[in-house]
Amino acid sequence: MADTIGQVCLPHGGPLRLARFVRRYKRFFIDAEDDGGVFTAHANNTGSMLGLLRPGATVAFSVSDNPKRRFPCTLEMVRLADFRNDFWVGVNTLTPNRLFRLGCAAGAFAELPGYDAIRSEPPFGGGRLDFLLTGPAGRCFVECKNVTMVEDGAAMFPDAATERGCKHLVELTRLAREGLDKAALFFCVQRPDGDCFAPAAVVDPDYAALLAEAVAAGVLVLPYRAEVTEAGIILGKRLPLAPLGNE
Repeated sequence: MADTIGQVCLPHGGPLRLARFVRRYKRFFIDAEDDGGVFTAHANNTGSMLGLLRPGATVAFSVSDNPKRRFPCTLEMVRLADFRNDFWVGVNTLTPNRLFRLGCAAGAFAELPGYDAIRSEPPFGGGRLDFLLTGPAGRCFVECKNVTMVEDGAAMFPDAATERGCKHLVELTRLAREGLDKAALFFCVQRPDGDCFAPAAVVDPDYAALLAEAVAAGVLVLPYRAEVTEAGIILGKRLPLAPLGNE
């Protein structure tokens, strides 16, 4: 892929099992069917996965070898039909954090120079953020989000109203305004279509408004495309940010 960065590649959590989607229920459970019959798998994505989970769609699960797991399969990807060709969409919400950590270790983010250490889940007033970067440049708090929706040529987040996401934006904006630390948002766009990134104002107008405030306050927004393949997830190039409400 021409727009990948130094081939930073995150492997899946185990060998893949391909099947046909049957149904989703209780948010975290997926029924799927392959030649062995219908089986139940786990989904860690609590979003709507709008437009992806259609009956009969091809889905891919990583298979864990942990004998203590009730359901060894975890939903990783959904095959989406497009007027040009089919492509994979990555839906595992742990991928952005894992890919961001790999990217930092590889020095893939030119926008984040001067950091040589990364710590997971630093606390803040209302809970925890995903990462704290430290180094000669000081401190930078980072929150990571998974993007699976594209509308009108733009990759969009969120695909469902997110109170938790709004709280993260409020905290990142506060940090940026105080000026003692830096703050950044990494949006991992796990699909190949979409020419830019924008908040999904129709889905969550509060999140869209807060993102505009965050950008105005100096929060660094990093929407990066990821190439989703059966071999793993490869970090791609940064997408431009569409004009926001404050621009």
